[in-house]
Amino acid sequence: MINAKKIEEIAKQVSDAIPPGVKSVANEIEERTKTVIQRKLSELDVVTREEFDVQTQVLIKTREKLSALEATVATLEQKLAELEQGSAE
Repeated sequence: MINAKKIEEIAKQVSDAIPPGVKSVANEIEERTKTVIQRKLSELDVVTREEFDVQTQVLIKTREKLSALEATVATLEQKLAELEQGSAE
């Protein structure tokens, strides 16, 4: 999962590691570092935390619906069995 804040922290750490005499280009290096990290993470086909959370909620709702449908099917199967048993007598 891509965390933009974490990417910025890593880029800042790289920028802070630059010697004082080179600080004039620190912002450019920080931005390029962020760009490289974001590009490499996108190549890994990872999702953002927000996308992950959305899909988690979708999965929870889908499981709830599936459980409800399973209960409905079980009830219908029981009623069908009772009807078949009653007509066989």
